[in-house]
Formats: sequence, structure tokens, C-alpha cells
Amino acid sequence: MHKQIICGLSVVVLAFLSSSYGQAQDPFYKGKTITILAGTGAGNVYDIFARMFARHLGKHIPGNPDIIVQNMPGAASMIAANHLSNVTKPDGLTIGAIFPALYFDQIIGRSEVKFDWSKFIWLGSPAKSDQLLYMRADSPYKSIEDVVKASPPPKCGATGTTSTAYYIPKLLDQTIGTNFEIVLGYKTGTDIDLAVERGEVICRAFTIEAFFAREPFFTWVKKKFVRVLVQTGQKRDERLKDVPTIPELMDKYKTDDAGRRLTNLVLAGGEFGRPYVLPPNTPPDKVKIIREAFAKTLKDEAMLADAKANKLDIEPSTAEELDRLAKEVVSQPPDIVAQMKKLLGS
Repeated sequence: MHKQIICGLSVVVLAFLSSSYGQAQDPFYKGKTITILAGTGAGNVYDIFARMFARHLGKHIPGNPDIIVQNMPGAASMIAANHLSNVTKPDGLTIGAIFPALYFDQIIGRSEVKFDWSKFIWLGSPAKSDQLLYMRADSPYKSIEDVVKASPPPKCGATGTTSTAYYIPKLLDQTIGTNFEIVLGYKTGTDIDLAVERGEVICRAFTIEAFFAREPFFTWVKKKFVRVLVQTGQKRDERLKDVPTIPELMDKYKTDDAGRRLTNLVLAGGEFGRPYVLPPNTPPDKVKIIREAFAKTLKDEAMLADAKANKLDIEPSTAEELDRLAKEVVSQPPDIVAQMKKLLGS
């Protein structure tokens, strides 16, 4: 009888220990949901990238968590960046997809900035992002030379001062003498495109990739509704062989050394590309898991096929590359800070 009781107890204890061991071995992310907080509205390329990652990232994370996208547009994704730094719990369950030039406002000390660019935990970027500036083809501005000292200045739309739509025209003003007027306050890039169709504004700067990836640009190009006046790369994009680069224009207009250093700082945003971050102070074990999963996703054949179907170029940057670059861009000498303040109207 005693032996039976002891045997019975042993079975119960072993079952309990086995259950406890199994529970201890369950990955942290099993049964969890990760949110990708996208600092833009639905439907643009940043959002398309985020939703693509949501489809493929989870299978590379132990526990195979669900992944959803939450859009938080506004102020060129500054609202999302501030939220990540000050509201989001750093528990490894929220990933930020933010604009690449938010460091501008930190450099010039704007009070709206509630984050430290260098303290985000970088996961990497799926793509670098050279930019272009398009102009309505029925406008009097047929080339970037026509915008030099233009009167009246052409009106370009922008979401915020750290959006490409703002800083590319302003950089051209400062380095080669163009004369753009920027209309701020649009919530998303799509809103700017609609404003261009209405004639409210006539130009916008944004990524080359997006221009060749979706509507309305397919139709616009086919109908010759817009023309591209300038691009930012060191060399001309194969699809824009007749469009001058900013470096070419700086040579033509003999931009001084200070202007060239400012340009290098501004265009570093293209190196950040479409960055993904974790909030500051996320535990190292969670950082390791998500970084490894992010890197694997960028090589995932199904993800690459998905990107190709969506006409998205994959040219990755690593977490280490972006972390190093983030520390570099926020450490600027006073003369460059003064140039950046002038650029951003501060």
C-alpha cells in the first residue's frame, strides 16, 4: 500500500516537474503579439514595408508571435518616435518604423523632440532611399535651373520639417540658389499627391523607390502629368538617366565647402533608409532575438518575393551600421548646427 502511494506521488511529482520544465522552456514570444508602430498613414511605401515585415518576421522569432501594424502618422513620424521613447513599454513587444531624418530636429534643439536619436535600439533597414523631386509638367518650371531665383516660387507640399518633402527643396535653396515655397501641414504623402492633383501645390520630394512602386505615379508617368527635376544619389538612377543629381548641381553652381558638409549631413537620411528600431532600454535578450529575426527576414526568400511583387528594392543596412551612423549625425560642430538651423527655418 505504502509502495503504491509512493509510486503514485512520484508520478504526480514527475508530471508536475515535467510540466514546470515545459513551461520554463516556452519561448517568451509564444502566444504574444508584437506591434510594428508605423509613423505614417496607411498605404504609402513605409506602411507597405511594415505590413510586409508583419507577414514574415514572426516565423523567425522563437514562439512565432503574431505581428500587427499600428499606424501613428503625424509630424513626419515625430509623434511615433516620441511615443516610442516615452510611452511605449520597452518589453520587446513594440517595433518602430520611423522616418530617417528625425535627427534633424534633435540637432537644432527643437522642443518638440522628446527622443534621443542615438539611444534608439537599431534593428536595421531593408533599403536605402535616394530621393527625387517631381514637378507638375504643366507648370512653367521645366528644369531645376528654372527654379533658381524663380518668381513666384513653386509651392511644394510637406508633412513636416524632417520629411524629404521639406528638406530636399530647402537644401537646394541653400546650396544652389533655388527658390521653393514649402506648404506644411499635410498628414501623409498621399495627401500631398492629392493636393498636387488639385493644383494646391505643384511639387513634392520623396523616395525614388516609392515613385516607381505604386499609383498614382504609374498613371502620372504614363500621362506625363509630372516630370522629375532632381535626384539625390551620388550617381544617376538607371530609371532617371536624364535627371541631374544634387552633387552634379553643386559642382555646376560651385557650392562652397560648408554647403557640401551640410549636404552630406542631410543626405545621411538616405543611408538610414527605412529604419526599424526598438525603444530605448529594451532588455538585451529581447534585442538579440529581434535583431537576429530581422536579419533573417531580410534574407527570407518568401519576403524577397513579396518585395519584388510590391516593386520594393531591398538594399539592407545592419543594426551596427545604423547605430554607428546615429551617433555620428547627432554630434555636429556649431557651424554645421547653424547651417542646419537655417535650412529648417529655426
